[in-house]
Amino acid sequence: MNSKTVDSQQFDLSFSQMLEDYVTAIAWSPQGKFLATSSAAGEVVLWEHTLDRQEWQRIPLQSHDQSVDCLAFSSDGCFLAAGGQAGVKIWQLDRAKVNQWQPLSITHSSAWVDRLAWNPLSNQLAFSLGRHVQIWDATTPDTSTILNFAASSVLGLDWSSDGQYLAIAGYHGVKIWESRNWREEPYVFDLPTASVAIAWAGDSKYFAIGNMDRTIAVFEWNNPDPWVMRGFPGKIRQIAWSTASQRPPLFAAASVDGIVVWSKHPDDLVGWESRVLQHHDGVVQAIAFQPNSLLLASAAEDGLICLWHKAQHLAQILEGAPQGFSYLAWHPRGQQLAAGGKNGELQVWTRSRRGQGFNLC
Repeated sequence: MNSKTVDSQQFDLSFSQMLEDYVTAIAWSPQGKFLATSSAAGEVVLWEHTLDRQEWQRIPLQSHDQSVDCLAFSSDGCFLAAGGQAGVKIWQLDRAKVNQWQPLSITHSSAWVDRLAWNPLSNQLAFSLGRHVQIWDATTPDTSTILNFAASSVLGLDWSSDGQYLAIAGYHGVKIWESRNWREEPYVFDLPTASVAIAWAGDSKYFAIGNMDRTIAVFEWNNPDPWVMRGFPGKIRQIAWSTASQRPPLFAAASVDGIVVWSKHPDDLVGWESRVLQHHDGVVQAIAFQPNSLLLASAAEDGLICLWHKAQHLAQILEGAPQGFSYLAWHPRGQQLAAGGKNGELQVWTRSRRGQGFNLC
């Protein structure tokens, strides 16, 4: 649980607990009041951080022997969804009772759900069901929409930041549906491979697709011709865009034990410029930019979390999962970073006062 400082101390360990098994997902509520965690043992546990007493209250929601693989809060923080071997489960916050989350029943076909995401502006939940994606809307809970990807199982999904479009990735590329009319035929972006990661830029002008053939395709909306990046050592496991304002678009991609950061050049003929970040000695399992910042966090099987200042220079190394980290997530205001380990470790680091003068942008 030590922290090694490479440049300037920024984050200190402030909370540590254990789950029963491999930490599969972590999610902060939009207001940052709750931290949701899940494990391969089937646990779903909420943690409430009380600022006045600086304490963490444990709120168990479920525990069984079927793996939970993904978690997400709705945009208003009133709903928490969990997907896994037993399908989808949703809890709703009861505002009349302190910290009471009531389970909701949701009807869907029997399937292992390993992808889900809430519309960033409304309480629409999209989740994978084999070759389909189901849309559940909290305003009309008895009615669902089914989207047919058809070509393969769904391997990735992501909403545009304005909530208007849902992108679904799988074999032969990506299909994008417009949320205002699900019956309309989707936009189709064909690729001669299986797409396993999809992520929209913060302004929804660009979206990047990570593929099994070790390539990345970056599309500009309304432009069918992508930029294609090649030469990665393995499949693209994850893509993360920075939401820092007043900068050219920038995203990071993880492949095997390396991270490549791409920034848009002003000249479209030049396209995207890259730099490689190397320090990990194990497969990188998760990457994420601090909100509204260029500070990049990466977690890997080597048991290290690396913090990259301006997505360029190694600023700090965090430890605490000897068998490897599996997941990480930033607090919505960026002052805390939560991470989970393969043995069930759950840790939260808080930005220290000693690091307040360090420019994280």
